[in-house]
Amino acid sequence: MIRFEHVTKRFGEKTVLNDLSYTIKQGEVFCLVGPSGTGKSVSLKLMIRLLTPTSGDIWLDDVCVSSADSHALPAIRSRFGYLFQSAALLAWMNVFENVALPLREKTKLAEAEIREKVCDALEKVGLANDGEVFPSDLSGGMQKRAGLARAIVTEPEILIYDEPTSGLDPVTARMIDDMIVELNDRLGTTSVVVTHDLHSALSIADRIAMLGGGKIIDIQPPDAFIKSEKSEIKAFLDAQYITSRGSWEKGMES
Repeated sequence: MIRFEHVTKRFGEKTVLNDLSYTIKQGEVFCLVGPSGTGKSVSLKLMIRLLTPTSGDIWLDDVCVSSADSHALPAIRSRFGYLFQSAALLAWMNVFENVALPLREKTKLAEAEIREKVCDALEKVGLANDGEVFPSDLSGGMQKRAGLARAIVTEPEILIYDEPTSGLDPVTARMIDDMIVELNDRLGTTSVVVTHDLHSALSIADRIAMLGGGKIIDIQPPDAFIKSEKSEIKAFLDAQYITSRGSWEKGMES
């Protein structure tokens, strides 16, 4: 569905992505992991053409996103819903108005239709009774859910999540994980998740791709990823105490 073909992205003298090629399959939850500065968020921005590759092509089915002109871009971007790391809710609007915003900006729907779609989106993320609440009165997890309602209200084919569990306590983070999987199944979407949280990636992903040094180190299902012999992956797993004999076990042998 989404294909990176020999994509390189440079910022001045710095090469962030170097000859990157991989495919995201329709309907899957695909997680991009790796250390900070390895190009995960840059990859997301390339998918929706907020950035343009220095070289190489990105395809959405049979449409070349990286070379699309200004007339084609709105149709391409309309196929995506985006949950920002900070949720990016507008402080002066209540939850209902935040979720309604893309419908009012991008469609000609009547107000009754907008209300129906917004209420449906809020119900899907467990905020059916919070439409009149302002962002400042929401917990971090509720803000993420409101941002997710705004992302799905236009019924996109692809949902992009940029660090969806960042800044959340473990219980709330796992709740967001469950919601990502549930919505992917319920809505029939494709989900692309950038995360540092390997506990999250291992619990929600159909496949996990690790970025490092501007390249894909490996792409594997969770059960194969956790058993990888690649040094970069083993170090990343060990740092989060996930390996079969992780750092947390040192000194516990009898």
